[in-house]
Formats: sequence, C-alpha cells, structure tokens
Amino acid sequence: MNTETLYTQNLKPESSAETRRHWTLWLAAALLLFLFAPTMLWLWERWTMSVWHNGHGILIAMVVVYLAWGELRKRSDLPRSSNPWGFAILIPALTLHMLDTSIHSQLLSAFAFFLSLPGLSLLFLGTERTRAIIFPLLTLFLTLPIPLFLTESIHLALRHIATDSVAWLLPFFGVPVFVTGTLLETPNGLLQVADACSGFSTLYATVTVAILTAYLCPDMNRKILVLVVAVPLAISVNIVRVLLLTLLVHWIGLDVLNTSAHEISGLLTFAVALPIIFWLGRAPAAAEK
Repeated sequence: MNTETLYTQNLKPESSAETRRHWTLWLAAALLLFLFAPTMLWLWERWTMSVWHNGHGILIAMVVVYLAWGELRKRSDLPRSSNPWGFAILIPALTLHMLDTSIHSQLLSAFAFFLSLPGLSLLFLGTERTRAIIFPLLTLFLTLPIPLFLTESIHLALRHIATDSVAWLLPFFGVPVFVTGTLLETPNGLLQVADACSGFSTLYATVTVAILTAYLCPDMNRKILVLVVAVPLAISVNIVRVLLLTLLVHWIGLDVLNTSAHEISGLLTFAVALPIIFWLGRAPAAAEK
C-alpha cells in the first residue's frame, strides 16, 4: 500500500505538468484560430473561388495535416520539450499580421499564419517533432494566392506557348488557323487564350504536388523524375486542353465556351496531371506488385 501511494505521488507532478501543457496548447490553438479567423475564411474563399484560382489549396492543406499527424504519431515516444526559439518565429509572424490589419491585403496575414505554425510547433512540440513536420508545414506556403503582378510575365509566356503549340497541331486535324498574338482564328470562330487558359493554375498545383510527392518518395531517382517532369507535364496537359476547346469551337461554334465544357476541361487538367505525378512518384516496391 505504501509503495502504491508513493508511486501515485511520484506520478502526480508529471501528470499535472502534462495536463497543463495540453491545456496550454489547446488554448494557444484556440487563440490562434480566433486571431486568424478572417484570414482563414479569406483563404477558403480563394481556394474555392474557381478551377482557375488556387484550387489545389484544399488538397494540399489536407495532405499536410495528414503528413504532420502521421509524423507526430511516429514520434509519440519522444519526451515532451519546448524550444523558446519558437518566439523568434512567432513574434515576427504576429507583427506581420498586425501590419496587415492596417493595409487589409489578407495575403500578408495568410503568410503570417503559415509562418506562425513552425514557431508554435517549436514552443509546444519541441525541436525533434518540429524537425519531423517542418517540410509539410513549409509546403503550405505553396497554397498562397500569388498576385497577378508577380506572375504576369509567366502568364503571358504560358499563353504564347499554348497558342503556338495549338496553332502547330491544328493542321494535323484539318483545321486551318491564323494566329495573332494569343488569338487563334479558325473558320468557325476566334479563341482568345486568356490568363485563365494559360495553365498557370495547373502548373502551380502540379509543381506543389510534385514537391510533396518527391518528399514522400523513398527512391532518389523517382524524386528527381517527379520534379523534372512536373513543369513540362502541366504545360502539355494545358496545351491539350486548349486544343480540344479550339476543336470544339471549330466543330460546334463559340457557344460551346458558354457551357460547362469550359470548366470541365479545366478540371480534367488536374485530373490528368496529378495522378501522373502520383504514379511517377510511387515506391518501386509498389510498382513491382
């Protein structure tokens, strides 16, 4: 009886400290959610706006949560610790958020939100656990909407690539075409390859998924393959999409662009490119089976 009492007394301080740590963690998470609630709503609106704008954000966020949870479960046996260097990340992140409240960009606040996560991880999970999940956490930055003025030249280059490629392919389908800039003129109508048709959204999503796939892939050769293939794959899939739309305009008329075929073709670019990336990044053992 005395031994049991002594054992229970020895456990109480540790149990009490662990309970306080859990409650502190949940309190910090609740305060963070409250502080960044408008920013998270803004991110959700951006991620669900349309196929052409950061549609991969929800997918990547879910994958990051899954990866982080899995890594933390693997390291559940590590002793609890706290690294005060987390404040060196958290304080600048909160400062950026305060700055954004005056300029109302929301983008800066979203950047601050993702920046605060490694800081909180260091404070509440410690160095070893943070090291295990730091890569997935950093991948969240690739879900941020990129302002058009930063990507305008990329959009324009992608539009020209798509236009010139489709113009070269159309004669093989018996369709004469005249090109002016990014305008495709066929006998049955004109098709403008605009920013939405540039394929930048597909490129952004494919590169992001390729980075995560390479991170998960145990084989170095496949890691390199996935990263190398990502950009040309995204561009190629978009070229096929623009080609199909141009053929539909030639066969049916411009009214086809006002139907769901336009958005469905955009979804198909993701439906084709992303599974190919996953397939290329599969483990060699899985491929043998």
